[in-house]
Formats: sequence, structure tokens, C-alpha cells
Amino acid sequence: MREEGLRNKHVFLATPFGQSRGTFIAMICPRCSHSTRNEEPDGDRGITLSPTQCRGGWSWGQRPLSLARCPGGGFPPNIPLRRLGISLNPWGCLDMQGLVGIRVMGWSPQSRTGVLRRPRSAVSIAVRLLLGGHGGGWGSEPVSSEGEGEKPGDSLLGNRLSTGAGLRAPPRTLTNPLLLLAGISEITLSADITRTGQVKPTRATKNQRTWTWGPRGQGAILLVNCDKDNPQSSTLDYEDDEVLDSKELEDMSLVTLSTKTPRDFFSTHQLVLHVAKSEMDKVRVFRVHRDKQRSRYKVVLGPQQPSHALELPGGQHSVDFHVEGLAFPDASFSGLVSLTVSLLGASKPEFPKALVFQDSVAFRVAPWIMTPNTQPPEEVYVCRVLENEDFLKSVSALAKKAKCKLTVCSEEENQDDQWMQDEMEVGYIQAPHKMLPVVFDSPRNRGLKEFPIKCVRGPDFGYVTRGAQTEEITDLDSFGNLEVSPPVTVAGKTYPLGRVLIGSSSYPSHESQEMHQALRDFLVAQQVQAPVELYSDWLYVGHVDEFMTFVPAHKKGFRLLLASPRSCYKLFQELLKEGHGEALLFEGVTKRKRQKIKDILSNKKLREQNSYVESCIDWNREVLKRELGLTERDIIDIPQLFKLQQDSKGTHKAEALFPNMVNMLVLGKHLGIPKPFGPVIHGRCCLEEKVRSLLEPLGLHCTFIDDFFSYHFLLGEVHCGTNVRRQPFAFKWWHMVP
Repeated sequence: MREEGLRNKHVFLATPFGQSRGTFIAMICPRCSHSTRNEEPDGDRGITLSPTQCRGGWSWGQRPLSLARCPGGGFPPNIPLRRLGISLNPWGCLDMQGLVGIRVMGWSPQSRTGVLRRPRSAVSIAVRLLLGGHGGGWGSEPVSSEGEGEKPGDSLLGNRLSTGAGLRAPPRTLTNPLLLLAGISEITLSADITRTGQVKPTRATKNQRTWTWGPRGQGAILLVNCDKDNPQSSTLDYEDDEVLDSKELEDMSLVTLSTKTPRDFFSTHQLVLHVAKSEMDKVRVFRVHRDKQRSRYKVVLGPQQPSHALELPGGQHSVDFHVEGLAFPDASFSGLVSLTVSLLGASKPEFPKALVFQDSVAFRVAPWIMTPNTQPPEEVYVCRVLENEDFLKSVSALAKKAKCKLTVCSEEENQDDQWMQDEMEVGYIQAPHKMLPVVFDSPRNRGLKEFPIKCVRGPDFGYVTRGAQTEEITDLDSFGNLEVSPPVTVAGKTYPLGRVLIGSSSYPSHESQEMHQALRDFLVAQQVQAPVELYSDWLYVGHVDEFMTFVPAHKKGFRLLLASPRSCYKLFQELLKEGHGEALLFEGVTKRKRQKIKDILSNKKLREQNSYVESCIDWNREVLKRELGLTERDIIDIPQLFKLQQDSKGTHKAEALFPNMVNMLVLGKHLGIPKPFGPVIHGRCCLEEKVRSLLEPLGLHCTFIDDFFSYHFLLGEVHCGTNVRRQPFAFKWWHMVP
């Protein structure tokens, strides 16, 4: 009864030999091969084994092992055996201690051998005997198990069929019990559930079927294959079912199916790979076929194809599958997808195949992540348009100081649309094996609408868009109205990737504007940068970047800058007291009426307008303090005045009176700030000097850029006319807990 190579690894549960009545189970010690083969049934109580019968060190704890028997040649439905505890002793045998439930599904003298694999660690396990017979109507129940990472009902044969994953089946009734397993069979579906960038067999069954957040979390990660590796193609990679070459597989997640079965196993069994119908349009699965010449990639799962029957030979084999995401998390999609392999078997060809085992791997689609101003810059985007040559030179010089790549969008490409910030937002997606920058294209679709598609997306640069491409789009759907904070902690809760900031109206009305619901749903569904809603509809353009920004700084890591009429009036009042009331705003600007400091201070209408603006900014100040966990020490007020103008609906909205300094380009420690053309005192612009005094102590370098006629005159500034691709966070998004 001993089998070489399996010694110290298995306990065999075998049929009795030549018995027609008084059926019992023979047990073999893997160390000494001791068997109960010659033991006689002890009445109706079954067979009793004692520790002294085993030379290899069987230990039964405080009582003998007792197996129930049925004198009629088989077990009645759901007759429980004695409750036993099973673990490993120092000899590699099984040590019977504790309590584990075992139930017999069906048994007869004609049944074949079943196998209990040795567990990989000394944890409690449970066994359901997978044995066929000629009786009818035997039922089955889930097995009780208390091992780490296991749940009741997880398995039919032990709590694992393999080292990689447990196989489970729902409770069912056997009208004609089948031989469920012959010999040693292993079926394993493996993926990178430990998030190391490598596929390794897992020991805990729950880790593959569930996805958990946090540094100790488990679960595989899937990238949306949203780049365009084929320059000749007009579509994104996930929009077709072809694989250009093996390099494209880097955008996908590897899943390996390993099988170890008897040679004739698949003559009576079949494996089916599948996803839920509700998820089939969210993933596509390729199978690799390799030969001496080249590799071929066949689609086996995807839209309109939720399942695929596998034709596999018996013996020991492994098959690689590559999985690509087709959709980002959204309002109707949580981002979770399960890939499952099912084992089907049949006792007779004319019978439907019955479900025997299942193994699943849970994936989460990687979210799209924004990067704040505090992340190091890597590339600056700007447009070349008529009469912005000086602006372009200034931005180019600043990018050179910050050691950034500069990409200039030509006039032919931008069609006189210079608002690069409004057109797109560059973020990224990440899996343990791959990082991919992804441009989020706004639905505004003006002159720059083709730039993200034709000039940004490409090999290893992804693309995503949301929102109706119709007249429903408003100014609040441009991405000057989409910002993100640096990492913050709020009332003990950490946001290691910061929080998304969007602008909206104070309340819905016929005149109010809101960000399109499709955009809001998308941002919320990413989960890792929980959005904060600010009030921005009081502005003529309506974007949050018109009254706030973030700059890097020591200690907390950043400062929030807010436009402040209060601060500007305070500065001008101090200059008036010092005798500078005649100093002129807009000094050096041609074709622009200059205004004296004393006239600005005495302008009652302007002061009332700015009092209103200050109240709107103060509202946002309190929201930002509450939602980002800030104090007044984290906020710097930048002097700025506004004026009110009527919009097309007759509503008064605010716009900057002079170039809006808070609307700046942040490239590390180098700041490109709109030149305000403030009153000149002792040969220096008083507004520039004030801002320098606030920011340079933080280690920042201020460069004031003239954007007066090229951008400010058109209701925008430096930030509105530029865009930045930044370095992704070092922090891995899956380590957080939303």
C-alpha cells in the first residue's frame, strides 16, 4: 500500500478489499504504511484505531479515531463521522487534535481511491470524501473549516486541491454519485494577488477570490489597455482584439492555469474559463499559442464572449492567459472583475455535465490618478498662437530652469485655441508590473480637441474621456475646473494621493452651471482621491484655478494659495499711508487706462464688488480647511482684485481686475506667475514684491510672465494656457484604504 514519492505527503483513504458488507475506510500512515486493511468492523459502531497500531507516530489526541459504518453496504445521507482535529506532527503524519467536521457524501465497495493532500502549514483542515457509489439520493453539505484564509464550504476535497488555490462547489444533491476525483489532481488559477509584479501560487484560497485594500491587502490588479502601441492604428489597443507583439502584453495582467491530472482525466472532465455576463465587456482575455516561428494570441474571453471551453491534455501542464481591462471604474462599474475556471464532469455522455470545482481570481481595474503641483514636473505643454511669442519664450525659459521637456502645440494643431489647461488633465494608472501615463480629455471639444488624441496618446501613453460631446457642455466642464490637492490627513483619515477638487454652483437654478454628471461620476468612481466640491460659479469663467492653487513647501509639504481682495486692499491702504497714493496700477501697459491707488481705494462700487468676491472665497476657504484638514498657517493670501461683469444670461460674474497671480504655473520650486503690472514703488512693482515676500521664504523662485494681452485680456492666465505632466506618486494606490 506504500507509494514511493508520496511518503510523508499523503494519507490515503481507500476502499476495503473484497468486502461486500460492513463497508469501512482503510487508512494508511505515510511514514510506516500501517493500514487498517485487516481490521474487522466492531459491530455497528464502526472501526476503532489506537495509537499503538502505528509505528510512525499517529497521535489521536485524547480519544481513538472512530469511523461510522453502515451494515447495508453504504452510508445513509449526511451521517456525520466523529468530529476530528487534523494537523501535522513532527513526523510528517497527521495529528488528530481539536475539532473539524467531516461528512460522507456517498460510499460503496465499488468506489475508488480518494486522496487527502498534506496541508502546507500546520493549520486545521477539513475533508469531504469524494467517493462514488450505486446508492441514490445522498446529499452533501459544506465542510466546516477554521484554517487561515478559508471559509465554510470552500472545498470538496480538503480545503485545497492545490498549492495555489482552493476549489469550491456549492452544496448539491447527487442522484447518481460520480467519481469526482481519481488519483491526485491539481487545478490552479494563479495571478499576482500579492502585488509584487510576479505571478506566484497562493496558499490561502480567500486571497484570490476577494480583493482587499491596504498594505496587507490581497488581490490582482488590471490596467485598462488604453494606449496606442500601433502608430498606424486609429483606435486604442483595447478597442480591437489584436495583439501587435509581445511588448503589448506588458499592458496586461498575467494569469496562469496549472493542471496536474491523470492522463485520461479530460476524457470525462472539462475546464471552462469564464467571466460573468455583466463583466464580459469590461475585460478581454488572450491565450498565447507558441511555436518555433512566432507566438500567436487568440481571444478567448471578451465582449459577447463570456466563456471558453479549454481543450487540455491530461498530465501536468500550464497555460498562460493575458488579461486587459476595457473599462475604467464608473457609476455602473465598481472596477471589480472575477476570472473563473470551472471543472465539469459527467458519469455518462448523455447526462449534462455537472459542476465539480471552481477557482476564481478577483481583479480590480486600476483607477485614473491625478498629480498635484507638489509632484515633480516632467513635461510642459503650451500652444503657439498669434501674438504669444513672448509668452512662449518665457514659458520655455522656465521649463528649462525646471529641467522639463517642453511640447509646443502648433497653430495648425490648436486652431487658435490656446487654453491647454482646459482641454486635458494628465494623470496615470498603475499596476505592480507597469506604470502608464493617461491623458483625460475634457468634453469641451474646441480647437484643441484633436491634440490629446493625435499628439499625446500613443505607445505607453493612455487616453480616456467622459461627458456628452454636445451643447450640454458648459464652462465648468473644462479642466481648469479640475484640480487636486497634495496628500492630506483629515480628522485622522489619510488621503495619501490627495483629493480631487471641482467647482460648481451654490445651488441649482436656471442660471447656474454644474460639472457634467458623467465627469463627476467618473471622478468619484476612482475612489482613491475622494472629490471635494467647491463653489466656483460666481466667477465669469467658473474655474477653481481662478482663486486657488498649491505650491510645494517645507514642513507640511505644501501651502494653499488663495486670491484675496482683503489682502490687496490692506496692501494698498498701507501704501496710501506711506504717501504712495498717486502710484499707478497698469504702469507700463499700453492702451490701458491707469488707475491710482487712492482712486481704487475710494471706488465704492469696486469695493462692494470685491467684498462679495471675498465672501465667495471665504466660503471655499472654510470648505478647504474642513475637507483637507488645513489651518490658517497652511494658507497664504495672494493680493488680488476682481470686478463684476454681466454674462450672456445677465448674471453678474467676477473676473480679475489685473492679471490673476494665483493662476500660476508651478514647476517644482520655479513659479511662473502672471505679471500683475501693479503700482511701482521705488522702481519695483508693489504686488510682485509682496508675493515674493510671501513665497521666497519657502524656497520658491518667482518669475513674473507677461500674459496681459495674450491671455489675461481673454479671461485667462498662465495656468490656463499651460499644462504639465508630473511624476507619479511613489505611494502605491492599493496600499490605501478609501
